[in-house]
Amino acid sequence: MPLTPMDIHNKEFSRKFRGYQEDEVDEFLDAVVGEFEKLHKENIDLKDRIHALEDQISQYKTMEHTLKDTLVTAQKTADEVTALARKKAGMIQKDAEDQAHHIVESANNQVIEIRKEYQEAQKQMKLFQSKYRSLLETQIELISNDVAAADDPKPPETKE
Repeated sequence: MPLTPMDIHNKEFSRKFRGYQEDEVDEFLDAVVGEFEKLHKENIDLKDRIHALEDQISQYKTMEHTLKDTLVTAQKTADEVTALARKKAGMIQKDAEDQAHHIVESANNQVIEIRKEYQEAQKQMKLFQSKYRSLLETQIELISNDVAAADDPKPPETKE
């Protein structure tokens, strides 16, 4: 059974002949009651303070848990955003490479087409030169024959 300051204060001792002096015992009991009461109040205050600190610790632990969860969520989100950005960057790079490949392929096809046109133009030019040379040679031969005929004093034979 716990002892309280009131228990000490209300304690009565039986009286005997030649016992302790009652005034000294009462004075000592009053001093003990005062000290015990002071210690008892201090103990109650300390217990209240412990409860308040335990509540505070509990709140801090809850906040710590919440902060840890928030940090984990933030880290996961950051990782997801980073992965998404890398994926998107890869897709953009692949699209750019595909476009560049298409542009190069188109340019190569244009070069091939222009070379074909150039070769065709060269063939046409050679054909034209050949026909023109042939025409000129024919004309030169005709003129040469006409000049030779004009230089020859024989009249042309007539058939009669």
